[in-house]
Amino acid sequence: MSLRTDVAARVRDFVERHCIPLESNAHVHDPRAMDAALSQLRPVARELGLYLPQMPVEEGGLGLSWVERAAVFEEAGRSYLGPAALNCAAPDQPNMISLLRQGTPAQQQRYLRPLAEGRIRSCFAMTEPAPGAGSDPSMLRTTARREGDGWVIDGHKWVITGAVGAAFCIVLAQTDEGPTQFIVDMDHPGLSLVRAIRAIDPFAVGGHGELRFTACRVGADAVLGEVGSGFVAAQQRLEPARLSHCLRLMGRARRALEIAQAYVCERTSFGDRLADLQQIQAMVADCHIDLHASRLMSLDCARRMDEGLSVKTESAMTKVFVSEALSRVADRAAQMCGALGMSEDAPIALIVRELRPFRIYDGASELHRATLGRRFLTH
Repeated sequence: MSLRTDVAARVRDFVERHCIPLESNAHVHDPRAMDAALSQLRPVARELGLYLPQMPVEEGGLGLSWVERAAVFEEAGRSYLGPAALNCAAPDQPNMISLLRQGTPAQQQRYLRPLAEGRIRSCFAMTEPAPGAGSDPSMLRTTARREGDGWVIDGHKWVITGAVGAAFCIVLAQTDEGPTQFIVDMDHPGLSLVRAIRAIDPFAVGGHGELRFTACRVGADAVLGEVGSGFVAAQQRLEPARLSHCLRLMGRARRALEIAQAYVCERTSFGDRLADLQQIQAMVADCHIDLHASRLMSLDCARRMDEGLSVKTESAMTKVFVSEALSRVADRAAQMCGALGMSEDAPIALIVRELRPFRIYDGASELHRATLGRRFLTH
């Protein structure tokens, strides 16, 4: 049995035995309740040797390649608690990658180590209310100006995933040299968490927050990476983040389909099992086709990343297709379950809500299509 298959099988067992039994509708829009559940699960994941599948061995992780971790992320994603229990959930997972690639030794000691150990959480502050940056990061309005040997940050961020209860944020701000990333502690003077925003997705770790930076003074050591290289760093972050989202959410869509298939095999209507109806059979077949195609696209992207190839185009195509395909799977699963699929008595309705934002997060499908179309037409 390969390493990838062995770890994925053990993750599936962990999710079935430990994560799914802890799932509760009380976790909906309650980051603190989620944190309490995760505090029970993470020690178990460590003991089972499943913790930090995405991190290098020298950083306490499993050192899995992208292809190896693909099945692991999918199995973890069958429960909304799974990825965070393994500490491979957004936004902490991509923040760890950014700190590992761009952080100074001091920044890694202060932020990466406790983040990887699960002692703290983090967030990534890029999105702004209109007319600021959204799918178009060039509209960035948050600024950072030099003052003495440090910087002063002013700006407004919102729908910042993970903000509630986070220890620090990585914020993207415009400088004279260009967009730049800064690390700012959430309790730093001049940074305030204005409110938690209730969004459509119910189980985001740390919820979504609105942040204000008002004359927020930070030192030169707050810069993450090179001054003016923020867009390049953000792109390096987003490409693997998109793939990770595809893999984790594939597990959620698959879970919805598993529930729906079990339901239609038991439920009867007008004297027949729902599973015996050709319309139901076609819906099940279409779901498996969407999942299969999504998995193959994701694996191709993972292979390219392992080979050190650019996935600028492939990750965008994969993100567009998978985000839409998984929504179709969950929607069909809800339809097959009828009233049960509309209620919170089964997880499917909440999974539908989890999957819907993926067509917007990390770049709306329309933006990716426009960018891809221009790229294909000019090359």
